[in-house]
Amino acid sequence: MPPEPVLRAAVRWLDRLPASGVARVRALFTTHSDFSDITPTQYDAAYGWIREVGLLDQANSDVPVERRVFEAAMTRSEVPWFRDADLLIRSPDELPEDAMRAAETLGLTPEAAYAQVSTAWGKVDTEERSRIGSAGELALLELLSASADGRVEHVAAWSDGYGYDIFVDAHQHSAHLEVKTTVRVGRLTVYISRNEYETMLRDPAWELVTVRLTPDLKLRAVAVVPRTWIAGQVPADRSAQGRWESCRLDIPPDIPVPGIPSIAPILAPTAPEVLRARPGRVDGTCTPGFPAA
Repeated sequence: MPPEPVLRAAVRWLDRLPASGVARVRALFTTHSDFSDITPTQYDAAYGWIREVGLLDQANSDVPVERRVFEAAMTRSEVPWFRDADLLIRSPDELPEDAMRAAETLGLTPEAAYAQVSTAWGKVDTEERSRIGSAGELALLELLSASADGRVEHVAAWSDGYGYDIFVDAHQHSAHLEVKTTVRVGRLTVYISRNEYETMLRDPAWELVTVRLTPDLKLRAVAVVPRTWIAGQVPADRSAQGRWESCRLDIPPDIPVPGIPSIAPILAPTAPEVLRARPGRVDGTCTPGFPAA
């Protein structure tokens, strides 16, 4: 997290740069007494920071400068709590001390800071889920193509209307795999759409497959979440005027089944163990269904 003087200096830079060049603004900061509460070194540090985090590219943004600086401080400073902000921070009163200090420095109320954290986390989480999800689908697709004795197609590549991502077919045996991916150990959170859920209800070949990747996006482990558990967790529509379209599932460590049991009959003898169902339960400290290492 940038020091408080750097945050204040960043706001001053962004307020004045649209109307003046860097040299004129720097000269103003270093010669005018109104700006002497921040040192030239801190002004230089602030300019380097806003350039590094991309704030210089947002000169025409309608978002107030203070909110832009606060969001960048949360998302680009690697504060340890931000990755799990959706679980750790449920109200303004639960904002961490460093976030509260930054908000106070920038003149934001706790409510405004909480709203900005929620917005920033949502954008980062959506981008990260898309990046990791695509990598997981492709990694599993490659492994299945080399291991299954039959046809393997990435149907999600041309349509998201199927309700699953990968189609496997061989010897009159089919599997329709909806793939959810994580790089975390100890937490497995997935999002399921209404279309995916309704496909599960009507399609006996549908299966929810969780893939764990290493930090460099290499496939580490595979597990399946039983459909009976999924059906017991999704919300119910309370009337014809209300309908859920997407829900989040936080999956406990004893739920997923290692491997992909449904494709066992069509796996080649040389298929890796990661695809094969294994008996027993994993240590509760591990990512569900995944080995500890």
